[in-house]
Amino acid sequence: MGESLAAIETLSESDVDAATARLIDAELARQSSTINLIAAANQLSPAVSAAMHPALESIHCEGYPGRRYHEGQEVADALERLAIERARRLFGAEHANVQPYRGTMANLGAAVAVLEPGDTLLGLETASGGHYSTGGSLHLIGRMFRVVPYQVAADTGELDYDAIAAIARAERPRAIFCGDTSYPRLWDYAALRAIADASGAVLIADISQSAGLVAGGAIPGPAAHADIMTAATYKTLRGPRAGLILAKERYAKAVDRAIYPICQGGTNVRVLAGVAAALGEALTEGFRAYTRRVLENSRSLADELAFRGLDLVTGGTQNHACLIDLRRLGLTGDTAARRLATAGILSNGNQIPNDPNPPRRPSGLRLGTPAVTSLGMTPTEMARIAELIAQVLTEEGPRVVDEVRLRVAEIRCAFGRSADELSGVAVEGLL
Repeated sequence: MGESLAAIETLSESDVDAATARLIDAELARQSSTINLIAAANQLSPAVSAAMHPALESIHCEGYPGRRYHEGQEVADALERLAIERARRLFGAEHANVQPYRGTMANLGAAVAVLEPGDTLLGLETASGGHYSTGGSLHLIGRMFRVVPYQVAADTGELDYDAIAAIARAERPRAIFCGDTSYPRLWDYAALRAIADASGAVLIADISQSAGLVAGGAIPGPAAHADIMTAATYKTLRGPRAGLILAKERYAKAVDRAIYPICQGGTNVRVLAGVAAALGEALTEGFRAYTRRVLENSRSLADELAFRGLDLVTGGTQNHACLIDLRRLGLTGDTAARRLATAGILSNGNQIPNDPNPPRRPSGLRLGTPAVTSLGMTPTEMARIAELIAQVLTEEGPRVVDEVRLRVAEIRCAFGRSADELSGVAVEGLL
């Protein structure tokens, strides 16, 4: 790859398209030769890919359906209304905004809708599995508002709702964010609703990681308890890279104004069409079956890793992801992720509760099953993959990496030879 990049730097302007094509080919080759266990990753279905037609990129679209600033918006209006209707139906929401560019933008929009600068909000700290946009000071939310983090219990790695209630009583937040990026257990939304009511706070549930599982009925969702829900449309929902805000009707105007014009500009109609298509797929029984398989694969992977002696945070998983505590192996998450990637298995280093190490050199490794499930893999493959992961993490040397890379290629070849084949065959098999 280094040689390819060096060659591209010497190309003339007339060769730019060829250079881009070669890079895309390199990415297709990478995807078709690796096993993707990144918990936030997934694969578009053919229907979603087809919906994102290049012609839609030419629509200059600002505002909301029926209230645009430019002419020629009839199709854009219809697409957005379709996505809104499907989102409301899928999540049982009174109002839906489908314009956020990402899940983090949805979080920002939700916060801006209900808070004034300097107001206090509670969020799960990042080392406990919270997202950086709601659990710390790094994101714009942390700079605009006073973020007070809550943590998981030190002994169990699980949420302590009595401790969260005590923080809420002391801090009197205007909003409470619940949701995570790497918490392998389910949330008790009813308990959080009671905590929010007692402190007079708005309850915002960020379900970006688990939106697909909630939509498919594989795990309980927060619709009955949260005032506002935010979500990413990729990850377990298996759509393009965008976000959603789902809200009670009393917050509808504030949410819409927060997204446009306060937080972002016009919508990308091409992506919006992909969101509409993905939400349509998520309404099918095939998608519900897919989400059940994601959980089955995740639990199988976690059980097999534990069987091979690896330490799992909270001892296992109840969702699509699991988190390995690497300290006993003497590894950091960044080192472990690079070693696995060299062997063809993709993951990411991740902090664990009470992590003594910084985020860029964490003590944990996060794994997830949405993408491999979209390709048709089953618990049989999860057992084989867990064996390979344990081998890479517990044995050193190039021989081990080379051996595992060959076995990864064998598994991967069984599920198609190209990304196009995989998205066109395996996903359709589930749908």
